[in-house]
Amino acid sequence: MTSAPMPSAPMTSAPGTVPPATAAQSASTAGPTAAGRTRGGVVARLRRSGGGPRRPGRVRRGALPYLLLLPALLLELLVHLVPMVTGVLMSFRKLTQFFIRDWSRAPWTGFDNYELAVDVNRPVGKALLDSFLTTCLFTFLSVALCWLLGTAAAVFTQHSFRGRGLLRALFFVPYALPAYAAVITWAFMFQRDNGLVNHVIHDQLGLGGAERTFWLIGDNSFWAMLTVSVWKSWPFAFLIVTAALQNIPRDLYEAAALDGAGVWQQIRRITLPSLGAVNQVLVLVLFLWTFNDFNTPFLLFGRSAPEAADLVSIHIYQSSFVTWNFGTGSAMSVLLLLFLLLLTAAYLLLTGRGRKDADAR
Repeated sequence: MTSAPMPSAPMTSAPGTVPPATAAQSASTAGPTAAGRTRGGVVARLRRSGGGPRRPGRVRRGALPYLLLLPALLLELLVHLVPMVTGVLMSFRKLTQFFIRDWSRAPWTGFDNYELAVDVNRPVGKALLDSFLTTCLFTFLSVALCWLLGTAAAVFTQHSFRGRGLLRALFFVPYALPAYAAVITWAFMFQRDNGLVNHVIHDQLGLGGAERTFWLIGDNSFWAMLTVSVWKSWPFAFLIVTAALQNIPRDLYEAAALDGAGVWQQIRRITLPSLGAVNQVLVLVLFLWTFNDFNTPFLLFGRSAPEAADLVSIHIYQSSFVTWNFGTGSAMSVLLLLFLLLLTAAYLLLTGRGRKDADAR
């Protein structure tokens, strides 16, 4: 005996509402108009809100680079900026050996230390000016020779030949050696009586007469210091120029050779113009390194360098730690910093403007 199916109750909806089936049918028949607008609005709201609901403690993408740079910034403040600000404050005080224990108790002198440093009619200012001129000449010769030797060696080893890897490795030896070990070795080589330089020049080659040359005192000290500076710095120029030469297409040299251009014409017309941007940075870095060089004169000559080799860096050291005039030495350091900042800004401005003019042509 089967029972008749129970009649189902008719589905009713509240007044003003649409049944689910009817809503689905209407959405499907409406096509991409209403549904597309709905999806587009949701996507737009998600984009404005950052791509979805935020999790607690989630770092915003805009703040992540600053968080990554924060440790380096803190170390920079501790290592460089804090001593720099302290030195600026010390330059406005009459800081001598009597206030070493508490330099904040030193009398405030304002710009007296700066006036003393720039007054060329007084011994302190005249000595600083002579040291500055010596440093300018030394920097110009050292940077020019480093760039010339580095570029020549890089162009010479640009093409492959037997033993090129070994020759490049030998070129990098001065740059790989620790600066202190290299300069101290040169100091022994420049000794008057038993140094290797005088042995080769006077004993082996028979040059310079019987009287041996003093290299670490007198006027010859400048050339000894220049030799050491160029010897230990030119491999850096060689490294940078060698890396830059790899970006010059070989097709340019092949096309120039087919047109009859010689080696010197290829260097003058292709190599040097292609190295323009690299040379601008290279010259600036070499200039800053050489102008601020302290290790070379200090290790060669000790605490008191000869007058011919009295660079600004060693002169400031003598003014601060030999004569105990820390206020005057701090003022000289601030003046040196301002000079380098102004010169660097002017150099970057001129080179940047020249690059824009070249691109415009």
